[in-house]
Amino acid sequence: MPEGDSVHKLARRLDRALRGRTVARSDLRVPRLATRDLAGREVLEHATHGKHLLTRFSGDVTLHSHLLMDGEWSVTRPGRQLPRRLQPDVRVVLETTEGSTAWGLRLHQLELVATSQEAQVVGHLGPDLLHDDLDTAEAVRRLRADPEVPLVSAMLDQTKVAGLGNLWANELAFVLGRSPWTPVGEVDVERLVTLAARALRHSATVPGAYQVTTGTGRRGESHWVAGRQRRPCLRCGTVVQMVDEVPNDPANRRTWWCPHCQPGPARPAR
Repeated sequence: MPEGDSVHKLARRLDRALRGRTVARSDLRVPRLATRDLAGREVLEHATHGKHLLTRFSGDVTLHSHLLMDGEWSVTRPGRQLPRRLQPDVRVVLETTEGSTAWGLRLHQLELVATSQEAQVVGHLGPDLLHDDLDTAEAVRRLRADPEVPLVSAMLDQTKVAGLGNLWANELAFVLGRSPWTPVGEVDVERLVTLAARALRHSATVPGAYQVTTGTGRRGESHWVAGRQRRPCLRCGTVVQMVDEVPNDPANRRTWWCPHCQPGPARPAR
């Protein structure tokens, strides 16, 4: 599932394919943008803030998109098209003068804004854990602002810190040795922010390290708890537990934990 490190890697891949190239034809397949034309603009870069992708063009124009759970981008070589079965999912087409084409599929929150006004679409987000200029003190302040919020829910709140998705929230709770439902005010938040920033950067930039949290990429052993329900904990052998997400509640996604390695509050009764 797309998380901050996923979108960071995507941005670098799109930069390699598109940066410095000029758009020959654009097709924005959402009603409010259908008449907008990006032809003639140079692709300057792909920036990210948390899980949000910002495609910046010459002339102070940014295409903002969010992948949510199922969005993706694909780039085809000159003369090639996406398979016909994928065409209904296409929301953005950017064909360059060199002939390569970028296709955005199942993109969400698609908007065009002035690059100088990007705060309109990402200004509500907390500090990005992958940015070189991460304001650690502000991230800590935001996480501490609601001390009774459960640890995992606090990490998933993108207005507190941007970039952590469900996998990282659950894995970091394990690494901290705390129950997912521990009030965040009882956690060493400075250590949490430091670990989270280091983990996402390692995942996004080190070859072979993408979303490997245990240090080994062996099948079935790359995560401490995420996806390991009813299997033994890799550290102590206790059976890993899982509870389903709360529908339509982004702060309560599917949760995995080891009852032995992560002591603390149990899931509240619903």
